[in-house]
Formats: sequence, structure tokens, C-alpha cells
Amino acid sequence: MNILSIFGSPRSGKNSASIANRFTDTAASFGADIRNFELNRLTYRGCQGCYACKKGVDRCILNDDLTQVLAAVHEADLVVLSSPVYFGDVTSQLKGFIDRTFSFLKPEYMTSHEPSRLSPKKLVFVLSQGHPDDSMFADIFPRYETFLKWMGFAERRLIRSCGYGPLTVDSVPEKILKQAEDVARELME
Repeated sequence: MNILSIFGSPRSGKNSASIANRFTDTAASFGADIRNFELNRLTYRGCQGCYACKKGVDRCILNDDLTQVLAAVHEADLVVLSSPVYFGDVTSQLKGFIDRTFSFLKPEYMTSHEPSRLSPKKLVFVLSQGHPDDSMFADIFPRYETFLKWMGFAERRLIRSCGYGPLTVDSVPEKILKQAEDVARELME
């Protein structure tokens, strides 16, 4: 299985990345091939709303560092998207990537039974937030899940950590890391 892990945090190797890495390390132990991209290290623009990807071109026409990430999504069997929660949403780095995945949708995506240009894939969405109340920001994944389903992510899983971040204890509890391992085992079967 080819797994692509996309880190949306501007803070390298911190909470959301630790959870994603535990997932991919576990998957690798089952034979998965892992490829990682740290969005904050790339230079790219958000979707320009040009609709070129719907008017005769089957991909995003922007040519920047995100081009290779979008191509890697096509090759992956499973994609991991990880982000801390910033101001009630994913980071701007991850949001910019998600906006560019509009190019994965066919021109007739609104009416098609198969709106995506992608082959069916699995998705793991990792969110970490410093606020301990798990009812806060619980709407993030459901908002994105509809679009992710359209894009061809047939199976979607959420791993969420609440109450851990730079203003609290800056480490992910073992129970969350264990959840990442368990999800990896289930998806690798």
C-alpha cells in the first residue's frame, strides 16, 4: 500500500505530526510505502478559481511546489492529512492544499455519480487542538468530509487529540498514539 502523509502544521514534528507519524510508522511495519510532504516547507498558491481544471485540462494548471503533492495523491492508496486547529479550522497551509484539490473533481462533479478523477482511496484526517473541550471545533471534520468524499476518499477516518498543545503539555498522550496505531492496523488489513 502506498501512503501519502501531508503535514499541515507550521511547527515541524509537533502534535499533529506525531500522531500522523505513529500512524505511518505502524503502517510501514505492515509493509506500506510512505511518502511525506510538509506543506510549510513548500512554496505554493491557493486555488485561483480559474476553472482551467474544468475546461479541458484534467489537473490544476498552477506549476509550483504543490504540483508534486497533487500528483502524489493520485498515486497513493491512502492519504493522511494532519493539522493543528488554528482559529477554529485547519491551518492555512492545509486549507490551501485542500482548495487546490478542487482539480480532482470532474467538470460535471455536481451531477455525476462519480465526481472524482481519483481512483477510490482511504483517508485519515488527524486534528490536534490545545483546547480540552472536545465539543469545540468538532465541526471541522464533518465540514471537510463531504468534499473529501466527492474527491474519491471512499473510507475516511478521524483521529483527534484535544487539550494538548504549546500552551499546555506539548506532547500527545499515549492513548491517542495508540488510537493511531489501531487505525493503521485496521486499514492495512
